[in-house]
Amino acid sequence: MCAMTKNIAHRGFSALYPENTMLAFEKAVEAGCDGIELDVHLSRDGEIIIIHDEMLERTTNGQGYVKNLFLTELSLLKISNGQHIPTLAEYLDFAQKAKIITNIELKNDIVLYPGIEKKVIAAIRSSKLEERIILSSFNHFSILECKKLAPEISCAFLTYSWYVDVGAYAKGHNIPFVHPTYTSLSEDVVKEIHNKDIGINTYTVNDSTEMARLIALGVEGIITDCPDKLKAELKRANCTKT
Repeated sequence: MCAMTKNIAHRGFSALYPENTMLAFEKAVEAGCDGIELDVHLSRDGEIIIIHDEMLERTTNGQGYVKNLFLTELSLLKISNGQHIPTLAEYLDFAQKAKIITNIELKNDIVLYPGIEKKVIAAIRSSKLEERIILSSFNHFSILECKKLAPEISCAFLTYSWYVDVGAYAKGHNIPFVHPTYTSLSEDVVKEIHNKDIGINTYTVNDSTEMARLIALGVEGIITDCPDKLKAELKRANCTKT
């Protein structure tokens, strides 16, 4: 099972570099990740940008809601290490060349962005990366919309905490992946999910002992701030890339 476990860098190599920036994505690939997880919002003029929070203050020198600024305004904001807020188009160009998988999280569980599903899917199709994308969200209605609009793109239900029979829940909605918190993944929970032929990409795992436990349980992917540390654990478990 461990040969299937993917090393997915959470917001890039966010343990050492500013999250959700091109620098963090580039360094994650250099560290040997299999894929990258990132977050998308829409600007005031409907452009897809990569940032985690609904507000700008934590990660940039801007203020207020992301949704209230035009792309031209957002592009002028600064992040540490001289980085800027990337657009999804900028990232997808990078992903094409890097040949990695990408988990795009739609951040529409607090602020609703009408039409974000259609826009993100159009960008993916334009880049011809349908086979290397997983769309996820805590907004499960949004994921069902993605599945309806683009059945060829893999989708995942993000879950905050303990869900009962989450495998059956995903299977019942024809969603191939669940992305649960790692603390909710006991051996029995993993078995229930896998018995329904549902894949597991779990977040956010930065402890080596937990990484080893989850690799042994056979999860499909581990989302981590520390792709270098996870690479070492996968190597220790004889689960390196072929």
